[in-house]
Amino acid sequence: MSADAAPTQTGVIHDLGYQRYTGDRYGRAAIVRTLTGYSLRSAFGLGRGARAKIVPVGAFALICLPAVINAFIVARGGTRAFPYDTYSYPVRAVALTIFLAAQAPELVSRDLRHRVLPLYFARPLRPADYPLAKLAALITACLIMLDVPLLLLYVGTIVGVHGPGAVWHQTTLLLSGLALGLLWSVVLATIALAIASFSGRRAFAAGGVAGLFFLTFVLSEVLSTIAPRAAGLVSPFALLDGVRMWLGSANPGPLAAPGGSWGTGYAVLLLALVAAGLAALVARYRAVAS
Repeated sequence: MSADAAPTQTGVIHDLGYQRYTGDRYGRAAIVRTLTGYSLRSAFGLGRGARAKIVPVGAFALICLPAVINAFIVARGGTRAFPYDTYSYPVRAVALTIFLAAQAPELVSRDLRHRVLPLYFARPLRPADYPLAKLAALITACLIMLDVPLLLLYVGTIVGVHGPGAVWHQTTLLLSGLALGLLWSVVLATIALAIASFSGRRAFAAGGVAGLFFLTFVLSEVLSTIAPRAAGLVSPFALLDGVRMWLGSANPGPLAAPGGSWGTGYAVLLLALVAAGLAALVARYRAVAS
């Protein structure tokens, strides 16, 4: 073959039928919204099999049970059986412990175990966006768990009251209970998600969340008979109840009403727990993204 002969063309381009994406391209805010919505659905097992719904549905049914009992009491001519702001404290604590121990790992442990976080961070998503979206979803899920029973309690109560004044009184009491539910949701969801984010194994993450909430709850119950005010410094549940009384609630709880420096100490410790949980979450995912 001569030196100036044309080279043989051997390359072949195959058209596999792929098309370019020509639709709208959404940015970081849309990704965060989508991730939050997907995580909220996952918290209740929506879009998954029946087994994934057993724990969240069971915990929700448990926490709604006192409201259902109240409806029967009102129907028989009785009055509201449970205050809005102290709505069955032991049932709340048990149901939230079960829910968070099962669903906080569901939101974060699988992505850690399967090492798919680099795929998230390859998008226009900052390392802090992922845990904050998961936290927003878990807070919303806890808020549903805590405040829906209060709404049921409210509806069951106003059926048996008469006059706009009585209805308005029940409404003001309900609003304070709903606000307290938001406080519970923020504190407990932050602590649970921070613990769960440090393990890719669901069993370990669930054990860490359940162990912290359950053991500290039992310890605070024991201390409440010996040193009621100090018991509030041990458990997140007792700490939340101490802050409730410090804010002015007159309904009795498991603790003695904190006064002076005790109440201030409860509030400061509560803020410190939330800040520490947020800092741990952000630091954890910055380390994963690096």
